[in-house]
Amino acid sequence: MRAGLVSSQRSVPAGINRPPYTRLPGGEPGPSVSSVVRTSEELAAMRRTGALAAEVLIAACGRVTEGITTDAIDRFVHDTAVAAGSYPSPLGYRGFPKSVCTSVNEVICHGIPDSRRLAAGDIVNIDVTVYREGVHGDTSVTLMVGEVDDHSRRLVDETRTALYKGISAVRAGVPVSEIGRAIETHASRHRLGVVREFIGHGVGTEFHSGLQVPHYYDRRAATVLEEAMTFTIEPMLTLGSPEAAMWDDGWTAVTLDGRRTAQFEHTLACTADGAEILTRTASGECAHELFIEPIG
Repeated sequence: MRAGLVSSQRSVPAGINRPPYTRLPGGEPGPSVSSVVRTSEELAAMRRTGALAAEVLIAACGRVTEGITTDAIDRFVHDTAVAAGSYPSPLGYRGFPKSVCTSVNEVICHGIPDSRRLAAGDIVNIDVTVYREGVHGDTSVTLMVGEVDDHSRRLVDETRTALYKGISAVRAGVPVSEIGRAIETHASRHRLGVVREFIGHGVGTEFHSGLQVPHYYDRRAATVLEEAMTFTIEPMLTLGSPEAAMWDDGWTAVTLDGRRTAQFEHTLACTADGAEILTRTASGECAHELFIEPIG
């Protein structure tokens, strides 16, 4: 991958409520101060905001085709989020210049949308986060553009499965480490690497709260899950080595060996006996199921 041209930062109407970091120098959020457990009112708002994030992501997926630029995807996500009365959370966060992350082929995460056109055979992760009613909803999907090679199809399919393996480990009373154990076990079975530099995180009134969710087994991740904790699970798996490098832009993380990587993400709420997926539409849809066909 090579970087294309990055267009000017898009504006947000004054009437849209903004997350606090947009008013701070460099968009730096500072240390996390929010609880990792949501109130009933916050949880209700997260259901609505999460549903909106799912709707925006589904709509963006419908625009992906051979020849479209990732900048055009950003423009669509930005306009759709704003039209729904929400703020696109990535915009200005720690100086990020765009409203969505688009990560193509060997880009692990945080790809900056630019003038590069998607080509047949590419895979692209679209990571949407929106802020409305004082809370964030965060979700992503990796799409295949046209016909892709069998290795890429396997990577995408098994990364999606790994996400749901992680979700199946969630319930109150379980340590966070069990999420990573479930994901890493699945990845190892399919000889896929698990990126360690980027992990799931608490999310709610803050874009990233104090809770950390590794996608590999780490016994130090001993925080015990509680009801109404909200967080993301977003495994990034690789065909080759999971070692990462960073572009000079300070955001674009790529595999060190140049091999492909995929990611899927949901925002979740922990329940007594499982997990509630907050980033589904009101009718229960998500891009993971609408746009990705499993390998037969």
